[in-house]
This record gives sequence, structure tokens and C-alpha cells, in this order.
Amino acid sequence: MTKIDSELFAQIADLHDVPAGAYNIRKNGQLVGRQNSDGIVIESKADKAGINIHIKDGTVNKSVHIPVIVTETGLNDLVYNDFFIGENCDVLIVAGCGVHNAGDEKSGHDGIHTFHVGKNSKVRYVEKHLGIGKTKSQKILNPTTVIHLGENASLTMETTQLGGVTHSIRTTKADLEKGATLEIKESILTERDDFAETDFDVALNGANSKAHVISRSVAKGNSKQVFNSKIDGNNICFGHVECDAIIMDKAQVSSTPALQNTHPDASLTHEAAIGKIAGEQIIKLLTLGLTQPEAEEQIIKGFLK
Repeated sequence: MTKIDSELFAQIADLHDVPAGAYNIRKNGQLVGRQNSDGIVIESKADKAGINIHIKDGTVNKSVHIPVIVTETGLNDLVYNDFFIGENCDVLIVAGCGVHNAGDEKSGHDGIHTFHVGKNSKVRYVEKHLGIGKTKSQKILNPTTVIHLGENASLTMETTQLGGVTHSIRTTKADLEKGATLEIKESILTERDDFAETDFDVALNGANSKAHVISRSVAKGNSKQVFNSKIDGNNICFGHVECDAIIMDKAQVSSTPALQNTHPDASLTHEAAIGKIAGEQIIKLLTLGLTQPEAEEQIIKGFLK
């Protein structure tokens, strides 16, 4: 493993060694390591690039790591990963992709992840993205996540774009059955001329289903961010979307909510705030001895947590 490989794996998946439990590690479009564990089986797809992850009923306190890195210029990696999670499970799934591009051609990764979560199961899904290398090189990441939540199932999705990704379109679609709960926490940092688009589409189909979407973003330089969210309330349900963004320099951020109520007892809400760092926050940190750049960095770090 090279120094660059180690840096990418550490930042996108907090891996400093071979992970415990089940894992599937991919580099430059090729499998470099795989391990199953008790209750979790990973197998390659027969018809296209990607894997099937089978988690049997009653599997609890287990983890799956599936990080991907791309370090070749001109490579666009595409994978289809499907998670089949049985009933009464409680598992952690850690994904993430890091791209190092030192050349002039585009490099990137498109991951299409589909979750089938069984009755009463609980999933925490963590996904981090990072681009490093030549400043002006194209580092493209387009994740697609499709979530099917069964009765009383829950999924918490934590996605973070750490920086350096020049272009990304993040698409998440979900449908929830009776009593299911979806919580999404998104953090995005864009700089220079980066572009990032987020599209959420959630269908609350089951009685007493719930969805809570939280997006925090910072846009610097000449970067542009677009946030689109759509929630359909098709039963007695609750859905809420929060979009908060800090803009700096000449960056632009737009937020477009869409709430559709097809049931009289659906409760759907949305709130958005887009603006600059408050002056009093900067002043307070300056009085503590920080420079203005240091103060801004501390505020940004706290905001994106």
C-alpha cells in the first residue's frame, strides 16, 4: 500500500489497518481484499461490476467496510452494490471513496448502492468522499443511494464530502413502510470552481413513517451548490428537511424544496438558511488570539460536524 493509498483509506473510512469484521476493498476498479464474517457474506456480481452483501436475520453489533479508492488518471470506476439486510439486525456499514488525480484526464467513481432493509432492522451507513492531487485535475464522484425500508426498520445515513471533489451529483431515493424511520445527515465542502448537486426523493408510504433530512454545506471560491429535496407524504407520517449553508467569496448556493401531501394526516416541513459567517462569531474568536483565516476554519469545522 502506498502513502497515498494509506492517506485516502484513513480519511474516507478511518482505516489504518485491515478492518475487523466483513470488508471489501477496491482500488482502481479491482478487488484487493475481501473477508466475510459471522452472519455477513459478500459476493461478486455475476453480470456487472459490484457486490451483493447478504446480512442474515438477527445479525447485531457487526460491521461491513467497503471503501474504494481511485489513483489512476483517466479512470472512471462504476460499481453496483446491493445490501440485503434481514430482519432484527443492527449493523454498521462504512463506505466512502477517495480519488487521487495527478494528471490532466478525468478520474472518478460512480457508486450505485441499493439497500433492502428488513423488518425491525437498524442500519447506520457512513459514506465519505475526498479528492486530492493536482489542484486543477478533475475528480468526479457521483453516488446514488436507493433505500427500501421495511416495517419498523430504520436507517441513519451520514454522508460527508471532505473537499477536493470537483464535480458531484449525489442522488438519494427512499421509500418507507409502516413505522420506518430514515435520518440523513449530509455535510459538503466545495472550493474553487467545484460543483455539487444533491437530490433527495423520499416517499413516506407507511403509516407512522418518519424522515428527517439535514444538510450542512460550505461553499468557497467560485464554487456552486444545488440542493433539491422532495418528500411525498402518502400516509400518516412526518417529514422534515433542513438545509443550512455558509457562502464565502463568490460562491453560490440554491435550495429548492418540494413537499407533496397526498394524505390528510401527513405532516411535512422544510427550513433553509443560506448566508455568510456571522461577524460576531469571527470577532469572538479573534479576541481569543486566532487570525481571521484560523477563526473561519474553526467555524466551518464546527458547522460541518
